[in-house]
Amino acid sequence: MSELTYEQFGRRFFEVAVTEKRVGSAFSAITGDSFDVGPIPSGPGGIAKVQARVSIDEPQIIRDISELITFTVRIPLSIRLLVDLKVDRIRYDVEGSVQLALTARAVEPLELHIDVTPPRPADVTVGVASRNLRGEIIRLVAQVDDEIKRFIARDVAARIEAPEVTSARIIDVEAELGRAFESM
Repeated sequence: MSELTYEQFGRRFFEVAVTEKRVGSAFSAITGDSFDVGPIPSGPGGIAKVQARVSIDEPQIIRDISELITFTVRIPLSIRLLVDLKVDRIRYDVEGSVQLALTARAVEPLELHIDVTPPRPADVTVGVASRNLRGEIIRLVAQVDDEIKRFIARDVAARIEAPEVTSARIIDVEAELGRAFESM
């Protein structure tokens, strides 16, 4: 048996406590489900109405252990998009992902926090497929790809700040240790 300093113990505790699997479970509230969005007014004067069916798949999580323990989370998305122009309805199939940066931190009084940097449109990748030539022209002229990226970044940022996700990113170590000792 080799003794550890308190500092060594704390570091080892973090490395064991904050794993890809545990971080993934904190994001279960925003992954693996589908939801509908819209209709949302879009374009000049809200002339178009946009509706979407968004499917979110299981995140892919990569942990990096250095001075800080950080994670890169990639969340795959599938979106069925309908743009209603009043004179025409155009459908798009969108495959993409949003990438999030997370950092594990020790916080007073004795908590473990997983901080999430809200995504920006640059953190979103999309592949937009038009179903016809008119849809492709409108996609290019109206910069549909950029609008989708902005929408996804804004929606994911709101979801990660939802109370159930925020609370899942905070672990009260003292309370958890208390429960563990009570069950002995």
